[in-house]
Amino acid sequence: MLDFAAIDFETANRARSSVCSVGVVIVENGEITDSYYHLIHPIPNYYDILTTRVHGLTFMDTIEAPTFPEVWADIAPKIRHLPLVAHNKAFDESCLKAAFRAYSLEYPNYKFLCTLIAAKRRWKRGILENYQLQTVAKACGYNLTNHHHALDDAQACAAIAKKIL
Repeated sequence: MLDFAAIDFETANRARSSVCSVGVVIVENGEITDSYYHLIHPIPNYYDILTTRVHGLTFMDTIEAPTFPEVWADIAPKIRHLPLVAHNKAFDESCLKAAFRAYSLEYPNYKFLCTLIAAKRRWKRGILENYQLQTVAKACGYNLTNHHHALDDAQACAAIAKKIL
C-alpha cells in the first residue's frame, strides 16, 4: 500500500464524540509527505481522570482549541482521495463518525483499514506479546516513544501500514 492517511484520535472522556486531539500522517508513493496535529475542543467538554491519565490532556489544554468542524476543514482536503488507516480502526472510525454526528455533519463514508487486524493476521498468537500499537510498531522496526500523543501514534501507524499492508 503506497498511498494512505494514518489517523489517530484521543478522546476527553468515554463519549466517542469527545475527540480532543487528532494526528494525521499522509503517505504518498510510500513516503510521508505531510503530517498534521491539532488539539480539539471536545464535545461533551469534560475530561475523565482515566483518559487524562492515558494521554495527559486536560480541560485547560483544549478550552480555547478550535471545534471539530474547524479542524476537520483543514484535514479533509489532505485526505480526500486517500483511504484512512488506524490501529484499531473500530475506535478511530467510531470517533470520527460520532464527531460528525455531534455536529450534524454529513459523513463522507471514508474507507478505513486497520493495522491491528493486519498485525493479527501477520503474526499469529504467541509471536508478539500483544498487538498494542507500540508492540506492533517495534516489530516493524519503529520506536514509538510518546504513545497516546495523536501525531506520534499516527506516525507509528503509518510505519506499520507501510510494512504490513
